[in-house]
Amino acid sequence: MNSQKIKVETIRAMKARGEKIAALTAYDFPMAKLLDEAGVPLLLVGDSVGMVVLGYPDTTHVTMAEMEHHTRAAARARPNALLGADLPFKSYETVSDAVANARRLIAAGAEFVKAEGGREILQQVKAIVGVGIPFMGHLGMLPQNVLEEGGYHIKGKKDEEHQRLLADAKALADAGAFAIVLELVTPPVAKEISQCLSIPTIGIGSGLDCDGQILVTHDLIGAFPWFTPRFVKPKVNCAAEIRSAVLIWKKDMSVR
Repeated sequence: MNSQKIKVETIRAMKARGEKIAALTAYDFPMAKLLDEAGVPLLLVGDSVGMVVLGYPDTTHVTMAEMEHHTRAAARARPNALLGADLPFKSYETVSDAVANARRLIAAGAEFVKAEGGREILQQVKAIVGVGIPFMGHLGMLPQNVLEEGGYHIKGKKDEEHQRLLADAKALADAGAFAIVLELVTPPVAKEISQCLSIPTIGIGSGLDCDGQILVTHDLIGAFPWFTPRFVKPKVNCAAEIRSAVLIWKKDMSVR
């Protein structure tokens, strides 16, 4: 369990020390508390809540109100971990919207916000950082673009994508981002980005050379058995354990 409150500076210092950064998603009070007790330093109220909790087909259906609701729930755990929240689909299309909605998530209990995109959202990033809100970037496969791109695709295979990712990562760092999630980026490109930035990279399906790793907690613990990303190897099968517990309980009810 973390004994001291984790701050943005703590996460940045972990990269400087060469210490791997563990990050997981939390959408409610008990999960945030459990993960914090396990010593996870970075927690994210991700818009992946849309699929694994709310039953949406993708993240594009998640609203600001839903993100606020789940951020408040996770924040009630008062974790020592650094707790952040995703800006949902179409909540940061303009600079004014980005700042207003970032402030809403901070008011709900987030300590940083995350948004998807590179140089195309640079003015939003600068404005968010400019009002004193820590910002985490997200490059590579962007889940909020899944409908536009027609699925989830690995990024960085083509030289054009490679160069764009590098330029976007440097631009986000220069704009004040304290860390960047790299999702489904080819491992060699993810490694190159990690080496050329002074801020941490947090990988998901992007190889082992990022400064840290993030997973949807439901994937890690086998709590959403209807879909598991190919790059995830669940450490426990919670779904099977739940089914087993219920069956035993039902059987016990019939015993007189």
